[in-house]
Amino acid sequence: MTRIISGRAGGTVLDVPAKGTRPTSDRVRESLFGALESAGLLDGARVADLYAGSGALGLESLSRGAASADLVELSGPAAGLIRRNAARVGAAGVSARASVHRANVTAYLTSVEAEWDLVFLDPPYDLADADLTRALTALAPHLSPDAVVVVERSTRSGAPDWAAAGLVAERDRAYGDTTMWWGGLPA
Repeated sequence: MTRIISGRAGGTVLDVPAKGTRPTSDRVRESLFGALESAGLLDGARVADLYAGSGALGLESLSRGAASADLVELSGPAAGLIRRNAARVGAAGVSARASVHRANVTAYLTSVEAEWDLVFLDPPYDLADADLTRALTALAPHLSPDAVVVVERSTRSGAPDWAAAGLVAERDRAYGDTTMWWGGLPA
């Protein structure tokens, strides 16, 4: 069962796609969001959740005080599920805007006019490194100066190629076979 862990919509149960996604575990999300909150990165943030799956990362951000979230998912059924999850979070008292975009991540990034403070990329484990680098490269012009980018992948996939995308690595943390890599714009 996937749920919103904390904030205004804490405890709200989220549906997850029946196949094709790998939801971030509650334990990993709790650790990630604890770090984001302690760094003051959620309050009023403009968030993008790319390869959104169930929308759990973007919706958790809204529950904890983010101002808006753009959730991008290519799968039609998953995008519909994210819309339903966003409605549940809204019904729990979260008034911040959640916009669901059914699109290829890189195509979306090359066509949108937006700026984000916090971006999650949780691509399918089988996404090629070159495709992830293309997505990060397309994302870079949309980052606010102090934006944080969090990439979640299989530990054995290795770190994203931050430099090829014009970004810099900041830190990483492994949770079993999953690692969260943090990056951002150069200082």
